[in-house]
Order: sequence, then C-alpha cells, then structure tokens
Amino acid sequence: MNRVDTRLQRKTRIRKSISTVSSRARLTVTRSNRYCAAQIITTDGKTVVGVFEKTLKVTGTPIVRAKHVGIAIAKLALEKNIKEVAFDKGPYAYHGRIKALAEGAREGGLQF
Repeated sequence: MNRVDTRLQRKTRIRKSISTVSSRARLTVTRSNRYCAAQIITTDGKTVVGVFEKTLKVTGTPIVRAKHVGIAIAKLALEKNIKEVAFDKGPYAYHGRIKALAEGAREGGLQF
C-alpha cells in the first residue's frame, strides 16, 4: 500500500462518517504546500461558498493566512444563513494550518 492509497482511505473514512452522521453542510479544507482553501458543500454536493487564500491577499505566516481563510469562509457562510457545519479535514491531520483555519471559522461565528 502506498502513500496515495492511505490518503484516499483516510479521506473516504472521514467523509463517510460525516455524511452518515450529519445532515449539516460540510466545511471542506484543501491544503497544498503553498496555499489552503475552504469550501462549504451542501449534503447534495453543491458548493455554496468557497474561499482561496491567494485571492484574500493576506500576508504573514502560513498559519496566520489560514486563520484569515477561516474567518472569511465564516463571514460568507453567515451571509448565506449557514450557521452550523460539519468540519471535513480530509486526509490532513488536525494541526497547524488546518487547526488555524478551523479556529478562524469558529471565531467568525460558525459552529462545528
């Protein structure tokens, strides 16, 4: 089993648990070596809101920029009357930029 297979297994396991347990929209996080992004996707698979770090033009460390992405996604979600979401971290560990994005979304007013 290689690295790609294990990442896919982790992602599938987390998405399955979120979709079976929760009827709320999910806050999906995508991370690359340089940027991170967040989307809110409804239960029927439609993207309602999305934020990409590069479009925010925020400077600072990657963790600070990720926190601003979380705040921005929360602001846009509240404008669309979405207050509760299920956090979908994908195959990523909950630390560093992923944790900062989640904390920023909570500060912005979203409830997980």
